[in-house]
Amino acid sequence: MLKKGDLIQASEKLYKAAEEAIKLLATEKNVSVLSKVKKEDRWKSEYLFDASLQLFVFYPEIKDIWKSAWILHVEGFHETRLDENKIKFYAENVKKLRKILEPFL
Repeated sequence: MLKKGDLIQASEKLYKAAEEAIKLLATEKNVSVLSKVKKEDRWKSEYLFDASLQLFVFYPEIKDIWKSAWILHVEGFHETRLDENKIKFYAENVKKLRKILEPFL
């Protein structure tokens, strides 16, 4: 059993890995939201959601993966409302990124 602090950190690390994966995949597939990122010179959460929707064409599972990552970020890290079982549930979905990212590793 993990301690609350460990669960919070796990939630945020999983989210951060998913965020970086979305950025990488968006760049590799040159999705249109990149023009907004370039104009603002930063990624906003709205752009990450847009990127996940645009990446859906290439990776149909990406929307669910991103939703799980976002839930971990908000409910697991910021609000600390997720218990260990819920974090494990969402983590399994986020871990599906490994298969998508294999060609880039």
